[in-house]
Amino acid sequence: MDQGNTALALAPQRASLRRRAVPASAAAPTVRSGVCHGTLGELLQGPYERGGELHIGLISLPIRRYSWVHFAQGEAGDIDAELTSKPRCRQAIALYLKHYGLRLPPGRWSHDSELPIGKGMASSTADIVATVRCLDQVFARRSPPPLVAALLRQIERSDSVFLDRHALYLSGLQEVVRTFARPLRLHACYIDEGGAVETESAAAPLLAHYRRRQGEYARNLDAMLAAFGQRDPRAICACSTRSAALSQGVLPKPSFAAMQRHRRELGADGIVVAHTGSLIGYLYARRPSAARMSELSAFFHGLGRQCRFVETGP
Repeated sequence: MDQGNTALALAPQRASLRRRAVPASAAAPTVRSGVCHGTLGELLQGPYERGGELHIGLISLPIRRYSWVHFAQGEAGDIDAELTSKPRCRQAIALYLKHYGLRLPPGRWSHDSELPIGKGMASSTADIVATVRCLDQVFARRSPPPLVAALLRQIERSDSVFLDRHALYLSGLQEVVRTFARPLRLHACYIDEGGAVETESAAAPLLAHYRRRQGEYARNLDAMLAAFGQRDPRAICACSTRSAALSQGVLPKPSFAAMQRHRRELGADGIVVAHTGSLIGYLYARRPSAARMSELSAFFHGLGRQCRFVETGP
């Protein structure tokens, strides 16, 4: 084909490409997102004395389940309509903008989550932290953990999901007492016993229970801190089991007794619970085999529950 014919043959394609070109004014909006992991309850929850008063201290068990918040900058939006079900996220946005002295550009909010509400998976706190991280993306900032804790302090009793490591954390004061440098990888098989627990309403009965059993809780906390210091996952699982057993005196889990009876035959290293939630599960220092997963599934099915498997760790 000569040059003239080649030009004629390509002309329709070029015209087609020109017709499909997207004008600059119709370009897609810039989307910014924030993500935060949730928890599978707590390895430990109990009393911690600060300034002569007892506070709720916890060491959460992070899991690879997440909450997402998105902001499509440039789109027409209505924050009240888009975040109707997330009033605490709206509060976090207002506090963030006030702290930094910023104005939010036009845009549209959206959200998604793998963390059901009221189960003990830190869903509300994860939503707030994901919102702060989304705002950081919008304004090209990186809010430090102390600032995130300060924002949370103005909103709710929270969890330590804004940290990238395990920590002993005071949920009411939003204060980090101690962090543990080495990530802890465990495997869990858990169930949801149903219902939902309101964290704020549980605080008073928890503290009353802690006062009655303060000595036992103190010994378990010392053992847990030693286990983290020695990097001993099985000892950590044993302390988690003890914390779960102590919590039976205030917010009991119906499945705990059966799970405790069958723990050794199912090869579990420990038990974990959402102390103010509806989750309970077995902990394993090593990933269960396919055969073990089948046994666990049959066991929990016999209790009338469908189990789930998850890897833990920040």
